[in-house]
Amino acid sequence: MTTSPTRLPDSCEGAVRYDLVLAETELALVPALCFATGAVLRIIGIGPGEVTVDREDLVSRNYAGGVVDIRFVRPGTVTVRIPQEGTTYPITVVVR
Repeated sequence: MTTSPTRLPDSCEGAVRYDLVLAETELALVPALCFATGAVLRIIGIGPGEVTVDREDLVSRNYAGGVVDIRFVRPGTVTVRIPQEGTTYPITVVVR
């Protein structure tokens, strides 16, 4: 069987809103996500300025009332870093 190196996993979501509720999520178990361009990663239960990304050119961010919305505006790979209880967890997001 031959696979294309540019083929994305079958588990890749579309342009959805993906809610990540920090009070209910073990971040160590969320190492990677895959979305289509236009998707939003909504991180619920965090302070302003705590979430960082390594590719500002691929995202647009908004913070309001303990919620960070990260919209993926261009294809590529973004590492989202979320601090929780003294540890910073990196989540790799592939955007198609």
